[in-house]
Amino acid sequence: MEITQVAIDRAAPGRSTGRMATAAVIVAMFVSSCQTSEVLSGAEGSSATVLDRSRDPSSSDLDQGKLHFMSGNYGLAEKHFREAVELRRDNSEALLGLAASYDRLGRFDLADPVYDQLLKVAGRQPRIINNMGYSQYLRGDKTKARKLLLEARAALPGDKVVDANLTLLETR
Repeated sequence: MEITQVAIDRAAPGRSTGRMATAAVIVAMFVSSCQTSEVLSGAEGSSATVLDRSRDPSSSDLDQGKLHFMSGNYGLAEKHFREAVELRRDNSEALLGLAASYDRLGRFDLADPVYDQLLKVAGRQPRIINNMGYSQYLRGDKTKARKLLLEARAALPGDKVVDANLTLLETR
């Protein structure tokens, strides 16, 4: 499953039903957008790079990281993603989750080196650029966020997550 950052508007009190519906849609998007780290890195079909998950020692931590991230437990998600990365430094999915967890924890100083490592491992993938744009949004740098999100949109026209992040950026 891919970790893609998108925000839920928590600013409007009394709209818990709407927020719950939005959260349900986002969870459904995450579940429906499952993909392996090999697809993310563009290595699908390469027998030399496709790992059997049953032999990948980082898969358990990766799975735990995803569950905690989806539940909003970003501290525990960070712990598991970090452990998955320590077991397998080229695990692009764990790197993406680790960077996103650091973003959600407000540890941008730790997120940036992880994004740098991720770009080296997986290349400049649109989902990574989307998350980097969202990271800039969280920091309050709308100019950098817009630039990155527009780059992601150009590579993924009509993508609901990227479009939602751009809309969020424009409305705040």
